[in-house]
Amino acid sequence: MAAPSGGAPSGRTGRPPLTEERRAEIRLEIARAAVRLFVTQGVTATTGEQIGQAVGVSARTVWRYFPNKESCVRPLFSVGITVVAACLRQWHPGQPLEALFERELASEESLLTGPDRAATAALVRLTRTEPALRAVWLQTYDEAEPAFARALAERAGLPADDLRPAIQAAMFNAALRAAVEHHAWRATADGSTGPAEVQGELTAALRSALAVVREGLG
Repeated sequence: MAAPSGGAPSGRTGRPPLTEERRAEIRLEIARAAVRLFVTQGVTATTGEQIGQAVGVSARTVWRYFPNKESCVRPLFSVGITVVAACLRQWHPGQPLEALFERELASEESLLTGPDRAATAALVRLTRTEPALRAVWLQTYDEAEPAFARALAERAGLPADDLRPAIQAAMFNAALRAAVEHHAWRATADGSTGPAEVQGELTAALRSALAVVREGLG
């Protein structure tokens, strides 16, 4: 059927679709809001409506990005995976593992240690008592391992499914998780530790973990 004479042209109307970058920003905003609410009032007492309200979106929007409230925190857990994999690809023979990550560890804006380091530490502490959050935390590391294995295989010129980089990735992944958890378990939860001190402690823990695992990955 022809469009009415003088009518508006047919086609999609309304706001243009969000870019992938903007979607990632919204996911991170939701994650930060969820953490703040989880820490201040507990996971059980927090609702999707409250998380959305803290970000300025509807609960429906929250559920469009995440299947449940616990999974809202995933972006804070997984934000550094791409950075770590890229670093591993650039690892030169004979280069100390700690030196490989030195720039990332030293930067205040690093995806590994800032600017959400305090929120992440608080979140990791919650995984001790919140099984659903613990599941998200462990699943994130489980999903990171193949990315690290691919990077290590590429670095060594080995097939992506070779066993050696898979084992190396498992060792490296476990070291990172142990370091972050060690830092989180020991960090003060009352806010008395300043941001610079928090970053210094996390950086030291990561450096120690990388040094310990270096020989197995050399």
